[in-house]
Amino acid sequence: MSDLLVMKFGGTSMGSAERMKVAAQIIADARAKRPVAIVVSAMSKITDLLLDTMRHAEGGDRSGMDQNLATLRKRHEDACRELLPEAVQPVIQAKLEILIGEFERIANGMLMLGDRPIRSVDEAVAIGERLSSQLVAAYLDSTAGIRAQAVNGAEVIVTDAVFGSATPLLDQTRVKAQAAMGPLLSAGIVPVMTGFNGSTQDGRPTTLGRGGSDFSASILASVLDASELWIWTDVDGIMTADPRLVKDAAVLSEVTYAEAAELAYNGAKVLHPRTLAPLVEKKIPVYSKNSFNTGVPGTKIVPELRSSAGGARAVTSMANVAMVSIEPATSTIPGTRIMARALDALALTNAEVLTFSSSSYRQSFCFLVRRDELSAALQAIEEALSLELAHGYVKPIEVEENVGLIAVVGEGMRGVPGLAGRIFTAVSREQVNIIAIAQGSSELTINLVVRRDGLEKAVRAIHQECGMSELAQRR
Repeated sequence: MSDLLVMKFGGTSMGSAERMKVAAQIIADARAKRPVAIVVSAMSKITDLLLDTMRHAEGGDRSGMDQNLATLRKRHEDACRELLPEAVQPVIQAKLEILIGEFERIANGMLMLGDRPIRSVDEAVAIGERLSSQLVAAYLDSTAGIRAQAVNGAEVIVTDAVFGSATPLLDQTRVKAQAAMGPLLSAGIVPVMTGFNGSTQDGRPTTLGRGGSDFSASILASVLDASELWIWTDVDGIMTADPRLVKDAAVLSEVTYAEAAELAYNGAKVLHPRTLAPLVEKKIPVYSKNSFNTGVPGTKIVPELRSSAGGARAVTSMANVAMVSIEPATSTIPGTRIMARALDALALTNAEVLTFSSSSYRQSFCFLVRRDELSAALQAIEEALSLELAHGYVKPIEVEENVGLIAVVGEGMRGVPGLAGRIFTAVSREQVNIIAIAQGSSELTINLVVRRDGLEKAVRAIHQECGMSELAQRR
């Protein structure tokens, strides 16, 4: 469809009846000018509530499970009453109760089994998005004067069978999306699709993993040949640094796909790097906007910048990480083979390697993973290297959790002499020791690993040294 706009609203934008009304007004304003398709997250904290409920069920805690179910019902019933006219409420309440009943049935099964099968988790956790899509569609249809219909993402997005972190099959998704969405859009009906979930080719429910709701929106934009994707969050756009750490952090008016992906991968809480992948080939622009401050233009994410001022454009950081170090006991052990097996083991756990650094002679190496992925990653590596560890060919694996990751990002860093030296000097002036360094051949990102207690000082020092706020305001 010509000039289609896909808009995605995150959990904070869906956080209450009041926020849903704001989202509906944004949708109405856009719908007055062009066709729109909507993707929604669950209400804020609901996904965590669902996961916690399943943990209670797995542990045999009926009381904790029932308490969470009561909270789930109340939040959505309250939102329904605040959003909808009295005459409409019974119909929507019944739809909500069916969905909550589906979740309760799955949780009860987990209670009986004392287990949380990953396939069941995928089916259950998507209930949050299905609930919010019903509420938003009903409000648009009954109050905002816009015909709308809730759409389950499982009926649109086709994925592989990697439960918990599925990958979309775009060709099959294109066929299903056009069949499901095309007639609605042609009839002037706004589809309100759930983010985060899909299904296999034979209909088994899946989820898209971390950042899955944004990913759903970009998949939909790609397969429907949208002209733009707008992602509504609770920040003004992509910033030069976390404003909680750097007081003069500024919003970047434009960033490239590559810059946005690097910033997201390294801790910027705007979008997930996978979000951009379906859009790159078609060069569909993305806007990151703030539903709490609709007057600001946000950040436009584009294939390339109109001008290319040299230097670093943003710095981001992650504190909840751990560094794993592996070293062969002797230089006669082929280190590249040890690296390959360790990385293969990590791949099997779906753990993301945030940065990787190695030495040349002893072929020791270290890498960073998120702390919540550390246990599974260590177990997988220890199993893969069990013989070498048992016979002393590889030294005991070392883990350091008191570290943080800093990423300095910018397309304009490529080929700029002395920039890395300035960054290292700025960090050293704050008496912060750099433990590890990594830079890819593209020169798009410089990663630094520092002690956790020096992380924030280092971020501020780099931001100031590179003049990032001034550079952002000049563009």
